[in-house]
Amino acid sequence: PAPSAPPAFCPVQPSRHIVERQSRMLSFRVEYRQRSTDVVLEDASTVGEHTRLCVREIRARGWYVSVLRVSEMADLSLNETNLLFIYTVVYFLSIAQGLSSQNYLLVISHREAQRDYNLNFPASKTIQEVKRNISDLTNIPVRHQQWDGWPASASDDSMTLASSGISYPCHHLTVCRRSSPALTVDQTDECTDVHMVSDSEGEDLEDAPEFGVDESEIFGMGSSSCRKSPMMPENSENEGDALLHFTAEFSRRYGDCHPVFYIGSLEAASQEAFYGKARDRKLLAIYLHNDESVLSNVFCSQMMCADSIVSYLSQNFITWAWDVTKEANKARLLTMCTRHFGSVVAQTIRTYKTDQFPLLLIVMGKRTSNEVLNVIQGNTTVDELMMRLMGAMEIFTAQQQEDIKDEDEREAREMVKREQDEAYRLSLEADRKKREAQEREEAEQVRQERIRKEQEEEREAIRLSLEQALPPEPKEEGGEPISKLRIRTPSGKFLERQFLGSCKLQVLFDFVASKGYPSDEFKLLTTFPRRNITQIDPAWSLVEAKLFPQETLFLEAKE
Repeated sequence: PAPSAPPAFCPVQPSRHIVERQSRMLSFRVEYRQRSTDVVLEDASTVGEHTRLCVREIRARGWYVSVLRVSEMADLSLNETNLLFIYTVVYFLSIAQGLSSQNYLLVISHREAQRDYNLNFPASKTIQEVKRNISDLTNIPVRHQQWDGWPASASDDSMTLASSGISYPCHHLTVCRRSSPALTVDQTDECTDVHMVSDSEGEDLEDAPEFGVDESEIFGMGSSSCRKSPMMPENSENEGDALLHFTAEFSRRYGDCHPVFYIGSLEAASQEAFYGKARDRKLLAIYLHNDESVLSNVFCSQMMCADSIVSYLSQNFITWAWDVTKEANKARLLTMCTRHFGSVVAQTIRTYKTDQFPLLLIVMGKRTSNEVLNVIQGNTTVDELMMRLMGAMEIFTAQQQEDIKDEDEREAREMVKREQDEAYRLSLEADRKKREAQEREEAEQVRQERIRKEQEEEREAIRLSLEQALPPEPKEEGGEPISKLRIRTPSGKFLERQFLGSCKLQVLFDFVASKGYPSDEFKLLTTFPRRNITQIDPAWSLVEAKLFPQETLFLEAKE
């Protein structure tokens, strides 16, 4: 471990390999894991040579700096005063390996403001898009921009940086307002951060390019404080508008290859991630950005925009983002987190310092309360970030399988209950229909019985009236001719009566009807020869009908 009060670092003598020429001295403030020291180096030789000379002194403080072969420091156009950050080689190699395409570092000097902007752009960016970004930073419209440093081949603003002929990976440009005279100013050290690789394991990486690291890439992440356009406005009316602005600014700074940020409130994102069917649930990744942190540019451009990270987040996470650079936005975030996740999460966010941002909170929905599985800080690598995301997914998948099992069992129970309820409903419906059919049948029986009774009463009334209207049965002593008729009924009984020979057949028909055999239902027949008496004119007399002096008849129902 480094001593609490490191001894003064003595300037080293120039290497014997340095070419004899007039040179200048470069002053570095070297920072590594909250430790710092001042180093003065000459710009006439390579970084690798000076690093070797510095190794002994730096190792005396418990550090180890790997030796990299880099071009002469004079070729890097450094300021006389610089801020140098040292990272572990594993961290920096992971960044380099995570690049999906070449990035150009454009060091753009704004003459009027006397400020340098160190901006990273993918090779697919056009010159026109670079100028528009500079317009946002400097408030100089594109049509009023006057540039120095573009190569002659960059004649068309629609050309991409890769085809424009600019130097890779770093190119210097100057911009000013066309209507204003060019200002001659000394270079300042503002926004000039130099990143160098170190190795905490103590391995001497003489041949760092073999690991896929372009030695010139160790220089070039400008401070985020140079950006004028905020990632998120301070007083947005709603969270959806703030996220739209955040997504647009993120794409402008780092390109279109980035996670799909959920546009909406934190509550809506939580609902979509946690409260659907168990098979459709996802983890919630909350990305917290802070432009004041020197890690933000590296984390966004090299990790959040890495193809593997973007693909993994899109498939397994709902990604929601927020910018905590402004205090008002940070306070708003803490309020939202307290409301949805509890005060512990809000207090956890409060404990992180600015230089530990950005943060990526992995949140999993649980039955009782939402749980923060992991908090990933900005000082990580692509591989470590992927491993921690995959670790969270393992925990989530195990919980999801339990939830799916519980949900399937619950749905099975509900299905059985629904089937039982449906069977019970059908049974009740069948009972109701049976009862209604029975009631209709009973009602029909009652109606038929009533009709039958009415018909019987009517027939009885007719019978009685016919019986009363019959002439009295004549006596044999009267001297008039009498006809004796014997009538056999369908039941086998016989009806006998005497009639005057002069009586009409109608009187015979009325007599038979009075006994319950009306002529519209029964026919009266003679035995031999067989004759249908009911077809004879009822006005004929019994003598005319040859039913005199006696005759046997029988009744037969009409078909």
